[in-house]
Amino acid sequence: SGTTVKAYLRKRQVRVDGMTVTQFDYPPEKGNKIVISFERTKESLRHPLLRIVYEDDYLVVVNKNSGLLSIATDKEMHKTAYNIVREYLRRDDPTAKVFIVHRLDRETSGLMLFAKDEDTKLALQRNWEESVLERKYLAVTEGIFEQNEGVISTYLTESKALKVYATTKENGKIARTAFRVLKTSKRRDLTLVELQLATGRKNQIRAHLEYVGHSIIGDKKYGAKFKSPIERVALHAQSLVFIHPVTGETHNFSTQIPTLFLKLF
Repeated sequence: SGTTVKAYLRKRQVRVDGMTVTQFDYPPEKGNKIVISFERTKESLRHPLLRIVYEDDYLVVVNKNSGLLSIATDKEMHKTAYNIVREYLRRDDPTAKVFIVHRLDRETSGLMLFAKDEDTKLALQRNWEESVLERKYLAVTEGIFEQNEGVISTYLTESKALKVYATTKENGKIARTAFRVLKTSKRRDLTLVELQLATGRKNQIRAHLEYVGHSIIGDKKYGAKFKSPIERVALHAQSLVFIHPVTGETHNFSTQIPTLFLKLF
């Protein structure tokens, strides 16, 4: 019955090619392997600041809200994505561990990748450039770009104040960010831009956008001149494509453009 099918979806008992599916209108493709478990799976994570979009025996992919730390700091030890995922896994296994594969800044929302064991984490990190096929971000920036697309390429280093900035070849590491303009608002002097990382330097996008004179709104550390009308740094990790370090399968995850970003246009 329809009620039973909805229950299977709600209780995370349907998988398509190994990925748990909860949407009733998920569009399967020819060749997909669909598995329905008639045993109730563990309770899904329900948290206002973080949502799990994929989980298997080795990895967890989450969609993190802005304002949530990736990992603990001296000032905040508990309210972190790491703790939320670890506590979720420990509902079923009190000894469960979790490892952050890559971090997002506190004010950055979007997709993050965790590993359930250290070997899987290291396998991804050691072969990061080969394993991660695509990482795209969305940002709302100050000003209107002169070109609709291009590549920002500089050498980056970090100051003693922990700010990343462009420098010379002798003093930094190469960083490349491709950009594509999606929307503009001349009235508000804002641009919605898609950014794709060719390298993965710390704070690369924030530093590159400041370098070209289009700081992310709300990002005062990296040159934003005005207060953010959405009261957050407008940076979102929208898509993540990687090769699974254990199965060898390619996984492709993406999220919608944040509603707050679209409202600005």
